[in-house]
Amino acid sequence: MMKKFNLLVLNGPNLNLLSLREKKIYGTISLLDILKKINLMSIKINAKITHFQSNSEYKIINRIHQSYNKIDFIILNPAALAHTSIVLRDALLSVNIPFIEVHLSNIFSREKFRHYSYISDISQGFICGLGINGYYLAIKAAMKYLIKK
Repeated sequence: MMKKFNLLVLNGPNLNLLSLREKKIYGTISLLDILKKINLMSIKINAKITHFQSNSEYKIINRIHQSYNKIDFIILNPAALAHTSIVLRDALLSVNIPFIEVHLSNIFSREKFRHYSYISDISQGFICGLGINGYYLAIKAAMKYLIKK
């Protein structure tokens, strides 16, 4: 039987307001709806997927620290923290858990300050502009990475 991998889907600030905020950019689906679909996906791929979202940087950092030796892979939508947070980068480097950075919108078609990510160069991959499909693609890629490893 194949090992059951532990994945963490980690969402940053303001993603709790999906379906309410900037619908032209983020669409009308809520974070809860995305997580329900991810939970269904987890059954099909034999993975345990845990979710965490916070608007507080320190809570996200603490959750990354708590993942050490417990989580096999992180799917991370850091939201605006990607463009501002060196401490997020340091936390990811500290625990050495592979991760894929996901953004719902195409950050390169938005404001110039969003074009740089402090964490993309240390990630296993980077997905942006594909909406909620980015989460699904990241989970599939994470599973392939873990199975190969």
